[in-house]
Amino acid sequence: MGTREYLLEKAKNEGLEKGKLVERAKAEKLLEQERAKAEAEKLDSALEFKKLGVPDADIAKALGLTIDQVKAL
Repeated sequence: MGTREYLLEKAKNEGLEKGKLVERAKAEKLLEQERAKAEAEKLDSALEFKKLGVPDADIAKALGLTIDQVKAL
């Protein structure tokens, strides 16, 4: 392999690595958005349970929230 081929291969590999990093960053951002959405849905559900008179401790345990989070609603 000559110098030209070596440099082309190196550039190709660097481009692939950069592409992987960009895709990983996009995936991490999407995952964070989904986590935030799930947390908001938990809080919405907790509020509905509070309206039904379910005890705060039961809501927290069932939804994986802290009692303080439930009481703050």
